[in-house]
Amino acid sequence: MLRRLFLILVIAILLFAGYEWVTFPDVASLATKTPSTTAFMERRKAELRAAGKSDAIDYRWVPYDRISPYLRRAVLVAEDDTFFEHGGVDMNAVEEAIRKDWARGKLTHGGSTITQQLAKNLYLSPSRNPLRKVEEYFIARSLENHLTKKRILELYLNVVEMGERVYGAEAASQTYFQVPASALSPPQAALLASCLPNPRLMNPAAPNKRLRWRQHMVLSRMKRWGYLFEKEVLTEKKPAPAAPATETTTETTATVDTALQQTPPTDTATPAPTATDTVPTSTDTAPTTTDPAPPPTKTET
Repeated sequence: MLRRLFLILVIAILLFAGYEWVTFPDVASLATKTPSTTAFMERRKAELRAAGKSDAIDYRWVPYDRISPYLRRAVLVAEDDTFFEHGGVDMNAVEEAIRKDWARGKLTHGGSTITQQLAKNLYLSPSRNPLRKVEEYFIARSLENHLTKKRILELYLNVVEMGERVYGAEAASQTYFQVPASALSPPQAALLASCLPNPRLMNPAAPNKRLRWRQHMVLSRMKRWGYLFEKEVLTEKKPAPAAPATETTTETTATVDTALQQTPPTDTATPAPTATDTVPTSTDTAPTTTDPAPPPTKTET
């Protein structure tokens, strides 16, 4: 009897592995191909149609260098501050998420990296089913193997949901601030990055206390170390040029992402939002030493 059950289990595992192999997405094509839609977008459209509503969504693709460096930094510090260090999965974050879930007795923390979130958005569902998490793991590893970190971040910033029916940096910038994604100010960028855990509940169109608190936190972290982190990582070293005859040493030069060559925001002043900026500057000034305490409201999941 046990032998038969073991054989059935082995066959089931082999069938599942074969199915996953046949249906595994072609992530390599994303190196040059812009996705026309995602699994999350199609899921949302189906939900809207089921509710008898229009399934129209706002999704506008823009290249990496047309997304504000402020938004890139804000997303890194808000969602995945070890993005450039891990290989798609941050095991320390996973262990911490498991510890918190065990303490609470339910699945609330995913420990997902930006790469895992991209895998989920492109091909999977929001489910926390263990088998879905396994799929997410392997797709994330494949994304890391076939794409550069810069391309992964570019894809994520273009397809992630940033509010009701709003997907990607360009659509969010135009919808909430009437400016292109390249022109976002630090407060605007921090607000968009802060909505990512739950963009429908923490909608940038009508920020609640939780979203405002996260915006303050992200701005504070950006000022402390966000600029230097991104600049160092996205700087590619070139071979050292030949030394002049009168010098005895050589100096390695670097090509820096042109969007990062501007002066970083200082700790004493935050650039003022545009006239269309919906973020009040009098209340959203971020602290420069420690992250603010969370508001005395119920934590949203």
